Amino acid sequence: MDSSLALSSATFIYALASVFYIGSFTFKKKVLSRIGFIVLVIGFLSNTVGIVLRWVESYQMGYGHAPFANMYESLVFFSWTVAIIYIFVELKYKESIIGAFASPLAFLAIAYASLSPDISNKISPLLPALKSNWLIAHVITCFLGYSGFAVAFGFSIMYFIKPKNPDATTIFAKLPSWEVIDELTYQMVVFGFLFLTIGIITGAVWANSAWGTYWSWDPKEVWSLITWLIYALFMHLRMMRGWYGKKLALVSIIGFLAVIFTYFGVNFLLSGLHSYS
Repeated sequence: MDSSLALSSATFIYALASVFYIGSFTFKKKVLSRIGFIVLVIGFLSNTVGIVLRWVESYQMGYGHAPFANMYESLVFFSWTVAIIYIFVELKYKESIIGAFASPLAFLAIAYASLSPDISNKISPLLPALKSNWLIAHVITCFLGYSGFAVAFGFSIMYFIKPKNPDATTIFAKLPSWEVIDELTYQMVVFGFLFLTIGIITGAVWANSAWGTYWSWDPKEVWSLITWLIYALFMHLRMMRGWYGKKLALVSIIGFLAVIFTYFGVNFLLSGLHSYS
């Protein structure tokens, strides 16, 4: 098996897991979510194998670098981080219904990487500025942060579709309690904020070693800072102002939109030192 086969398999397995989770949510069949979880774990393992094989293949080709060097590889890794964080959440909280909101995120990221004509999956040599161990630390921490925000985004959406009437008969009435949704959103934001902070710091150290400056107001640096400030505001409003519910969920959603623009907007619409385009 090569990395392309493993990662292509992971794409379809994540899609299947999403179908089972959404089916469980729609038809209120617990057994479907149990199957979905097993399928999701299999997809995660296939994703892991694909990343490891791609790393090995880069050495076989004489490039020898971690598979975090382009948009394809970073999206594949993003899917991996979303999957492992959600697996941990489900094992801890036993709320499998939220898989209908989290598992599609892992599928969409890796599917976009695999199917978009704008993204190449070729293994290529690193640019001189990328030849640093700080790159690995920076990418891993940033994408762990992004994945935490992605899962928090999925939880935040629940606030806007869960009915206020506890006796409602719609499929959305089976969503977790307001307290569980609020706590999960908060914990995922704290997790993401911690790793994004570390990612920004390691990125600054990497930038200094590559370009001789810790901060150059590059578009990606600016939008990373904006994203960090939005989530800092989220935590301030939660801890100091006592905000919760839809108001705070809206801040989480805005934060994740900033994450999306930090990654896709900078790479496709803007140019800079950190752009893949």
